Amino acid sequence: MFTNYQEAKAYCEASGIEMIDFKMVDLWGRWRHLTIPIQRFRPEVMTHGIGFDGSNYGYAPVERSDMVFIPDLSTAVVEPFSSVPTLNMLGDVLVIDKENRPFDQYPRNVLRKAVEYLKETELADEMHILPEFEFFIFDHVSSTVQPQESSYRVDMDHAIWNSGRNDIKNLGYHVAKHGGYHVDAPLDHDYDLRSKICHTLENMGIAVKYHHMEVAGGQMEIEPEIGPVFQMADNIMMIKYVVKNMAIAEGKTATFMPKPVYDEAGSGLHVHMLLKKNGYPVFFDENGYSGLSKKALNFIGGILTHARSLCALTNPSTNSFKRLVPGYEAPVSIVYATANRSAVIRIPSYAKTPNTKRFELRCPDATCNPYYALAAILMAGIDGMQREIDPVAEGFGPYDCNLYKLSKEEQAKIKGLPTSLEEACLALETDNDYLQAGGVFPQRLLEVWNERRLEEARRINSIPHPAEFNMYYDL
Repeated sequence: MFTNYQEAKAYCEASGIEMIDFKMVDLWGRWRHLTIPIQRFRPEVMTHGIGFDGSNYGYAPVERSDMVFIPDLSTAVVEPFSSVPTLNMLGDVLVIDKENRPFDQYPRNVLRKAVEYLKETELADEMHILPEFEFFIFDHVSSTVQPQESSYRVDMDHAIWNSGRNDIKNLGYHVAKHGGYHVDAPLDHDYDLRSKICHTLENMGIAVKYHHMEVAGGQMEIEPEIGPVFQMADNIMMIKYVVKNMAIAEGKTATFMPKPVYDEAGSGLHVHMLLKKNGYPVFFDENGYSGLSKKALNFIGGILTHARSLCALTNPSTNSFKRLVPGYEAPVSIVYATANRSAVIRIPSYAKTPNTKRFELRCPDATCNPYYALAAILMAGIDGMQREIDPVAEGFGPYDCNLYKLSKEEQAKIKGLPTSLEEACLALETDNDYLQAGGVFPQRLLEVWNERRLEEARRINSIPHPAEFNMYYDL
C-alpha cells in the first residue's frame, strides 16, 4: 500500500487512522498482534522496530529471545473489523544483536530466502501460485476433553441431519449428503456471506476469481486470482482472517480444519503453481505431456520424490490425515495426471496458454503455516529441476485413469502419502536435505517443528475416542 513512512503517515492523518496493528506469524501459522496508537507511529519504528519476547511464539530458543518487529509498509491495509479506525501491517522479525539480523526461523524470512534461492539457481526468478480455499461454515460448534468425557458437536440449520426435526421451524431445504457442489439458493444458505467476504477481500486489494458451495453441506470455496508466491502467502493469512471474522460478525463460525465432519468431503488448500524467468513462462511446451515443459516435469518429479516429507509441512495436523483417505476427492497416491482429482498432482486441462500453463498440488490443507509450506514446495521443485528428476522414470505416472479402479497389482506399484502425522514427521526427519539447501530452512527449525508436531500427535493418541466405546466397550 505504501513505499515509505511519509506516505503511510500522510494517509493515516488524512483518513483519521487512530491505531496501527502489527501482525506477526507464530510457528504454527497463527497471527499474533500488538497495537500502538497513531501518535507512537514514528520514523524510528521503521528502522529500530518494536521489541517483543519471541520465546512465546513457539520457535526454537535462540541465544537472545528479545526480538524486534519491523513493519512492511507494502502490506498496510485498513482493518475491516475494528470500531476504532485501524491500519494493519504485516512485517518481519529480527534478532537483536550488535547488528540486528533476520530471524532465520521466522516464516516470512524462510519463504523470502526460498525465493532468493530460486533466483540464485537461475532456473527461474518468479513463482506464482493460486491457492483454493475450502472451509466449513457452522451455526454451532462445541467440544470438550475431560477425564470423564470427550466429545464434539457441529451443526448447521440446513444440514441433512436436521431434515426431520420438529422442535424448530423447519423449512425443508437441506443439502443432501455429498450433494452440495454448486447448489443454488435456497439450498446455498451462505451465499450472501460468501459474497460479503469476497467484497471485503476485493476492497483490501485481494482479487477474487470466484466463490461457490463445495461438495459437503456447509462447505465453501473461495478462489483468488494467481499471484507471486510471497504476496500470496500473506494473502492466505489475510483470507483466513477475513473468512473467520466475517462469519463471526454474521453469528456463524468458520473453520479450515481439513475434516470437521465425518463421512463428508474434507477441506484442502490446493496450490496451483507456475514459474517464470525474465517474465516468460518456464512450464509451457506445446509438444510436452499435457503442454508441460521438461523443467515443469522435473519440478513435478521433485515434489513427488519428497511428497511424504512435504506432508509434515503441508499437512501438519492429526486432523489432516483424516482427510487424506481413499474414497473422497482428497489424494492418497503419489502420482501425477491430467484432470485427475485422485492424483497428488493434477494438471488442469483448461489451462492451455503459455502464461496459464500450470499444475496443482492437491494434498495441502489450511492447517499449514503457508510460508513454510510454500517454501518447502518450492525447494522440492528446485531439487527436482537441479537433479532433472524424471517423474515417468521414477514411476509417478502419468496416471490418466481412476486410481481407485486400478487392479490391486497396479495399485501396489504406487507409493502412498503418509497415513498419520507421525509418519509424515518421520519422513521429514529422514528427508530434509533439499529444504536446507541454500540455508533456506535452518536445521533447528525442522527439529523443533517435528518435536512440537509429534508432541501434538502423542497427546491426541492418548485421548480415548468416542468411537472406541462403540467398538470395544463390550469386549
